[in-house]
Amino acid sequence: MIYNDAYSVFAGHRHPVLFGSNVREGWAEVADFNDNVMKVGLAGGTLAYRDQELTLHRKGFPEKVWMDLFYSPVPNESGTPAGVIAVVVETTDRVLAERRNREEFQRLQNLFEQAPTFMAMLSGAEHRFGMVNPEYRKLVGNRTVEGLTVSEALPEVADQGYVALLDEVFNTGEPVNRTSERVLLKWTEDGPLVERFLDFVYQPIRNEAGQVAHIFVQGSDVTERVRAEIHQKLLINELNHRVKNSLASIQSIVTQTLKSVGSKEEASHAISERILALSRAHNILTNENWNGADLETMVAHSLDAFQPLGRQAIRIDGPKLRVGPQAALSFALAMHELGTNAVKYGALSSPSGSVEITWSIQEHGTFELLWIEKGGPVATETGHRGFGSRLILHVLPKQLQGSAVIDYHPTGIVFRLTTFLQAVRDEPAVDGI
Repeated sequence: MIYNDAYSVFAGHRHPVLFGSNVREGWAEVADFNDNVMKVGLAGGTLAYRDQELTLHRKGFPEKVWMDLFYSPVPNESGTPAGVIAVVVETTDRVLAERRNREEFQRLQNLFEQAPTFMAMLSGAEHRFGMVNPEYRKLVGNRTVEGLTVSEALPEVADQGYVALLDEVFNTGEPVNRTSERVLLKWTEDGPLVERFLDFVYQPIRNEAGQVAHIFVQGSDVTERVRAEIHQKLLINELNHRVKNSLASIQSIVTQTLKSVGSKEEASHAISERILALSRAHNILTNENWNGADLETMVAHSLDAFQPLGRQAIRIDGPKLRVGPQAALSFALAMHELGTNAVKYGALSSPSGSVEITWSIQEHGTFELLWIEKGGPVATETGHRGFGSRLILHVLPKQLQGSAVIDYHPTGIVFRLTTFLQAVRDEPAVDGI
């Protein structure tokens, strides 16, 4: 073997012993490879290898190296091949660098594909889709967007000003961040626009010349979080409203009771009982998440305390009906007042008396509730209007947008409430009210 200075560097620890030696012995670890080279070269052939991988012992231990190899025969004076000239260009650094780049690209590709957030890469001033990950495809209804511009792939997004926003990022080189941004997307060609809320960033990517060449889009679909926050805010507002209403009700109960009783003891008892009635109604509504209550359940619970022991003196009958939370509170307080009056002066003060509560839904959605007392003392109108009477004759019908009357019969009083079905469901009974 005869070689130049550059080859001596390539040979490593083999130099200078390698100089003048037989190639088969000099590179014993690749003897078979070199045997074939010599065979082809001495037969007048040529060989060329690109990034040929071999394991050489240049530094006293085996190492993988990559080379571009070119072999040509060297003729003697008669033109017969007498040797082989080898051009060796080591490409190990380049091959390993390319391999690292491929591995890094694959790693990034895997991260891109498996990322829990949506990602897309847009190219050029027209914002053409390059790569998109599965989460992005899911976000846009699994539409095929690769190779298309944003305007072509997502026309509804362009109409909402997001292409103009991308233009701004591309032209200024400044990133854009948005939080809880409302976006309307069309998941099917003929389907409706779907409301989503997104956290996202448009990040400009510059080329070697420092110019913006791409925009990286990354973000999260936070629709459920935003809707939960909106719902929570509504609940807080509703809670504040209900607390104020409850406090107003308690204030009214206390004020009106004090006006209509003769002693502190009587006032204390009446106020406590009325607030307990309100509390029991609140418990029922709380169990229903304040979405309303079954009317029969509300009436029955309101009158439990008035049911005499040993007999069924209170009968309740009516179609199944769910009432709104405000109507439910009104019914509960009215039932309490009617029950209190019946125990003190009416049918429930007699061992044979009874009360029947019925309701019905009549033509055109008219709602009617009847409280009928039987078997008690003769009912007579005294002309006195206490808190209970004002509540059931004025406050209750006003709250339920209806009317109420009490008729005094020899067999007992009859209370009649008439309103509309919408009102007991906490809906306006008349448009505009």
